[in-house]
Amino acid sequence: MTERQGQPGNWRARLARLEERRWFRWGGEALVVIGAVLAIGLVQTRHHLGGGERPAATFRTLDGGTVTLESLRGRPLALAFWAPWCQVCAAQSGNLSRVARWAGDRGRVVSVAAAYGDVSEVRAYMKEHEVAYPVLLGDDETLRAFHVEAFPTVYFLDAEGRIKRSVAGYTTTGGLLARLWF
Repeated sequence: MTERQGQPGNWRARLARLEERRWFRWGGEALVVIGAVLAIGLVQTRHHLGGGERPAATFRTLDGGTVTLESLRGRPLALAFWAPWCQVCAAQSGNLSRVARWAGDRGRVVSVAAAYGDVSEVRAYMKEHEVAYPVLLGDDETLRAFHVEAFPTVYFLDAEGRIKRSVAGYTTTGGLLARLWF
């Protein structure tokens, strides 16, 4: 007796034939990896400020002035928190510079240096990594206010200053642009 479509066991034979195909196996493995990356991202950002929140903050500039988060409204914003000693931050710095260039008038990148000993460390980092975006200074209070637990952490705000999403850890240029614009 042969199995017919819809009868028990037929799906097993079809699945076995599919599993013999390389593209099916690779596709399944890719879905597992994507699922793991998404799950890790959710765990890493579980304590971050939520979507729609409109945080108020004032940051120091490198020359001693101040900038408010309110003054950065008007365009979508990637607000990146980093530390001069963070190797992952160093790896992501070029991505942030590219996003700052490519976003043009459609968005902006501003970073907040934190967990540093002296402003000279921040300046040295900026020179070494050819930082092409504004750098502001934060402190422990700033990190607590934004629930930053790891570096780098990037918050993405809409043009009205509301948090859309956040990410912790290394993010590619494409990932940063997609989160900034969409």
